[in-house]
Amino acid sequence: MKRAIPIIPTLVVLLAVAVMMRLGFWQIDRLHQKEALLARYASAAGLSADVPFPADKIAAETVLYRHSTVDCTAVNELSVIAGQNDKGEPGMAHTARCTLPGGGSALVVIGWSRDPAAPDWHGGTVKGTVAPGPRLVADPPLAGLAPNARPDPAELPNNHFAYAVQWFLFALTALVIYALALRKRLAAAQERR
Repeated sequence: MKRAIPIIPTLVVLLAVAVMMRLGFWQIDRLHQKEALLARYASAAGLSADVPFPADKIAAETVLYRHSTVDCTAVNELSVIAGQNDKGEPGMAHTARCTLPGGGSALVVIGWSRDPAAPDWHGGTVKGTVAPGPRLVADPPLAGLAPNARPDPAELPNNHFAYAVQWFLFALTALVIYALALRKRLAAAQERR
């Protein structure tokens, strides 16, 4: 004789629901962490003191959106990436891979234009804002280029609430589907009696 409520499938569904609920609460935790990080970045953008340019992504986390200065002793490569100017117009953000004194390198966004042709720039002192990457967005722009949009921490996505809702809905959906399957199974068992 079959049990009305199967033990193993029920345990599997309940375990899956528990995992999905835990993932939803984890996303809520991440939401609060991201909000704190964005608040820290927003306050850093208002600080005027220069910080040393970070050597890597890990070091950049503590100085993002702060002012920095680099001495570009040599330009290794000039390139363009999609970017916006300070008026929000799309175009080309011109970048330079610079060699720093004492070794190391830095990616510097030297300015904006609609023309993808590389500007005539051979290095020098660059002041600007540390942006994710890390890269230094020059302010003022160099080589006769227009200003880029200032790096803004508000542009960083914070989708964790939506992800949390998604996980909770997955858990609810799994429970509803399993409840419907059990209901059908119980009805079929009643008909056989």
